[in-house]
Amino acid sequence: MIVVMAQGATRFEIHEVCAKLVNLDFTCHVIEGVNQSVIGVIGNITDDLCEQAELWPKVEKALRVGKPYKLVSRECQPEGSVVKVGSVLIGKDKVVIAGPCAVETESQMLETAEAVKKAGANMLRGGAYKPRTSPYAFQGLKTKGLQILNEAGKAYDLPVVTEIVDPRDVEVVARYSDMLQIGARNMQNFSLLQEVGHTRKPILLKRGLSSTVQEWLMAAEYIMAEGNSQVVLCERGIRTFEPWTRNTLDISAIALAKETSHLPVLADPSHASGKRSLIKPLAKAALAAGADGLIIEVHPNPDEALSDGPQSLNFEEFASLMNHLNLGDKK
Repeated sequence: MIVVMAQGATRFEIHEVCAKLVNLDFTCHVIEGVNQSVIGVIGNITDDLCEQAELWPKVEKALRVGKPYKLVSRECQPEGSVVKVGSVLIGKDKVVIAGPCAVETESQMLETAEAVKKAGANMLRGGAYKPRTSPYAFQGLKTKGLQILNEAGKAYDLPVVTEIVDPRDVEVVARYSDMLQIGARNMQNFSLLQEVGHTRKPILLKRGLSSTVQEWLMAAEYIMAEGNSQVVLCERGIRTFEPWTRNTLDISAIALAKETSHLPVLADPSHASGKRSLIKPLAKAALAAGADGLIIEVHPNPDEALSDGPQSLNFEEFASLMNHLNLGDKK
């Protein structure tokens, strides 16, 4: 059930409604909108409860939600959410997150942060924990990598996002990053989703390799059901029969997620294509479909990258892309 509060309802009045519902053994999640707040109610909902709730002070209406994903649905919140990461507002402005697949050295990250900031990127990315297909591939610098990423972000005033792969590492990753990324391989790692839901840190949730849009939204629901409403979706390509690209960027999923959910949606043309030559056209297509921004892999020397070199842009290529798209915040 969704309880829509009247415009001007105070936090105390919202709390009073939540208290009544909790006393009836329901779980409540408050989502604050620009003009109105709504309360997502989880439990065995009846029509009688909806009618009862509409009689409470400052309640505008109460609606049953038929979809299995409730808190992420447009029924819960008709207006789009805005997720704040540092000074960056995802869902309000078009944003660009840029950086290497993996943190390798301090100089690499400082050079990259300087270059992407100059080109207009809003946030810095870099992996410290790397889930790789091969157990013998570079697995990341872990805590040392987190510290390097954090320092580079602070040096150039860029909020940082990095991947978390193990529930046991949530505390340390949250300490050094502004946003936590759930990668495609972990989209349905429900223990991890629930753990990051406790952090109140913004979450970047990538779509799984072979996941439907509904499964993707249900993964977001796991996070929000733990009380963390700061979720951003990311379409990064799915596995299809096409062998010429690493994955297939599902443009329709971007539009569908925006239509069905109030959460912001980013696109990752780097992982979707696996080829740097395809990043520009896929980025344009994603933005045309309604994406709220992009996440792009950038490396000082892609040919020497320890991870994902073929799909990474160098500094000059990234600057050219940003000029072409006319995005970002150049200073």
